[in-house]
Amino acid sequence: MNIPSEIGSHTKLAEHAYRIRRYALQMGEVQGQGYVGQALGYADVLAVAYCHAMSYKPSDPEWEGRDRFLLSHGHYAIAFYAALLEAGVIPEDELETYGSDDSRLPMSGMATYTPGMEMSGGSLGQGLPIAVGIALGLRLKGNPAFVYNSMSDGELDEGSTWEAAMGAAHHGLSNLICLVDINNQQADGPSTKVMGFEPLADKWAAFGWHVQRVNGNDLPAVIAAFDTARNLQEARPRVILFDTLMGKGVPFLEAREKNHFIRVDPHEWQQAIEILDQARGAV
Repeated sequence: MNIPSEIGSHTKLAEHAYRIRRYALQMGEVQGQGYVGQALGYADVLAVAYCHAMSYKPSDPEWEGRDRFLLSHGHYAIAFYAALLEAGVIPEDELETYGSDDSRLPMSGMATYTPGMEMSGGSLGQGLPIAVGIALGLRLKGNPAFVYNSMSDGELDEGSTWEAAMGAAHHGLSNLICLVDINNQQADGPSTKVMGFEPLADKWAAFGWHVQRVNGNDLPAVIAAFDTARNLQEARPRVILFDTLMGKGVPFLEAREKNHFIRVDPHEWQQAIEILDQARGAV
């Protein structure tokens, strides 16, 4: 069982993040395409969530005492599966089934298929309302577990997100932690051009939330943000805004103008993996 007191060193968490990135690239290679840019950018956040902060039992994904992790942005499933692989919830030999018929790892997250998947995400703006309901239910039952809602900056366009944010503050849901990946990319272009959302921290604060904004690719900053959110002695929900770089760790993917959904030449998958391996060896 992973529990918050089992605090890994920065070096260990960097290793977890490396492996999450590598798993995502391996799955991307299976299909020859995918939302790999998001997985590379969000790997540090997922490493801290699953290898430092959250309580769960890898052998019992339905354990009642577990922290709930809701993947509202269902297209991040490849990143989430990589985290579940690293956490030991899913065996590594399932990696090669990604996106295939009858696989437990479909390309968009579906709770009916995958152990550890709390909701079927993908219709943006649904995760936070569901998280509010779960957080209320846990509080009524006296269950001290946290509810994490992971969402994209594109979901800031959705009215349901802000209705839920207002409701969470009204009910003082101190067991709710919202994680927002700000990579400034949507299918239709840069998020800030599709619908401007700055000043974002001020908006969440105005809705009554405790707000932190950090570099989502700076492990010490990510760790500190999770710890602060969990240990805060205030009866209000918490949000962490993570500024991340799409394709982080693979320079030729970082440099792409559009990498919301990545297609690369067959040889480039192994090239990307080799770049990750070389960077790890140099540390």
